Amino acid sequence: MDYRTRIRAIREDRDLTQKQIGEVLQKSQQGYNHIEDGRAELKIDDLIRLCRFYNLSADYLIGLTDIEKPLE
Repeated sequence: MDYRTRIRAIREDRDLTQKQIGEVLQKSQQGYNHIEDGRAELKIDDLIRLCRFYNLSADYLIGLTDIEKPLE
C-alpha cells in the first residue's frame, strides 16, 4: 500500500476531514488534498507531525509495514 492510500484511510477511519489534518500540518485543506491526491509530496516534517498526531510509527504511515504500532 502506498503512503497516500494509507494516510487517507487512517484519516477516514478516524472521521477526520482534510481540513482538520491540514490544520495539524499547518496547510490549507487544498494543500493537504494535493498530498493525498499525489500532486504534492509528503515532506518529512509533515510525516513527523502525522506520526505524533495519530500516535503511529512512520513505517506504518508510509506503508512499510501493516502492523499498526504506536510511537515508542
